[in-house]
Amino acid sequence: MSVRVSLFATCVANEFFAEACADTVRLLRHLGVDLDVPRAQTCCGQPSHNSGHVEDARRMAAHTLDAFADAEYVVLPSGSCAAMIRAVYPDLIGTDAARALAARTYELTQFLVDVLAVESLGDGLRGLRIAYHHGCHALRELGVERQPVHLLRASGAEVVAWEADQECCGFGGLFSAKMPEVSAAMADRKLDTLPRVDVLTSADGGCLLQLDGRSRMRERGISVRHLAHLLWSATGR
Repeated sequence: MSVRVSLFATCVANEFFAEACADTVRLLRHLGVDLDVPRAQTCCGQPSHNSGHVEDARRMAAHTLDAFADAEYVVLPSGSCAAMIRAVYPDLIGTDAARALAARTYELTQFLVDVLAVESLGDGLRGLRIAYHHGCHALRELGVERQPVHLLRASGAEVVAWEADQECCGFGGLFSAKMPEVSAAMADRKLDTLPRVDVLTSADGGCLLQLDGRSRMRERGISVRHLAHLLWSATGR
């Protein structure tokens, strides 16, 4: 029987990384997944929750519960939004439905490795030197660390050692707007320690916007791509 997945596109991916959403769809269908994209989905509520507007966040979370009520699995090309559902919804809403949705929600690479048991997607990344940025939410709230690195290496890429790969990029949603100088300094610290690579990638669009923006501001010329794009490229399709 085919695995049924509902894609949660997320706001940042939908607005800034539409191709990453499309690549996620292509990748999952390539792997034989029965995929749908619920039209009723909207924001997961994380910005409201992080800014202290808890009731607004709870309202958006309740809407998300309804939108994905029939999903066997929910997969997101974002560790941050996946963490909102898995780590925050159970306490924010406090119902069995919220806990059930949290249990069947996964960041993309977590789903590929831990649920589908994917070992390799192909060797389409052979020869690439890649730096992987571990987004804070994926790493610290979901425990996603080995999965993206495994898939990149299994696709022929060299994932380079990087002393700051687990340091916060400084985005932090509203943090970057409230404390822009500190936010920029954190991103610059990461970029200053970056080894020579062909591509810098991450599972989180917010982190990629932050690092790409600072790289462009400083004319660093670093190629920044969403992880979903690289994983689809690995298939050679």
